[in-house]
Amino acid sequence: MLKSRKQEDKKIVLTYEGLEKVENELNYLKTIKRKEIAEKIKTATSFGDLSENSEYDEAKNEQAEVETKILKFENMLKNAKVIGEEDIETDRVNLGTKVKILDIVLNKEYEYTIVGTTETNPLKFKISNESPIGSALIGKKVGEIVEVQIPNGVVKFKILQIGK
Repeated sequence: MLKSRKQEDKKIVLTYEGLEKVENELNYLKTIKRKEIAEKIKTATSFGDLSENSEYDEAKNEQAEVETKILKFENMLKNAKVIGEEDIETDRVNLGTKVKILDIVLNKEYEYTIVGTTETNPLKFKISNESPIGSALIGKKVGEIVEVQIPNGVVKFKILQIGK
């Protein structure tokens, strides 16, 4: 129980974009999804005997999942630390910064935005500050070489640029 309490109190780092996404999802779940599920439950109860009613069981399971998500998002918002562009300093890699790096071995450049774990999206080149690459880059300056342990060995990156 103590472990989950500590996890509940952990600050969730979000950008304003991430905050808006969480708020929109929470609003959707509370206003639209809850009503849809209530209708499913109402329809399923009209079928009679609930002990062998798979529609009712399915709707109640869906309701439980939605309520769990709602609690998760509410907790996330309660513990959110929002970083705005004015909070982002570009002298070192940090949350919210865009960093251009060079894979020294492959001679290939990558550009990532460092975000909190809830906003991670590799397809949009948003990596978590807790990921192996993200955590290795945090606090580093332009020109520094960073070694990152990955499953295939060690990768070396040179930091080329830091921006907002």
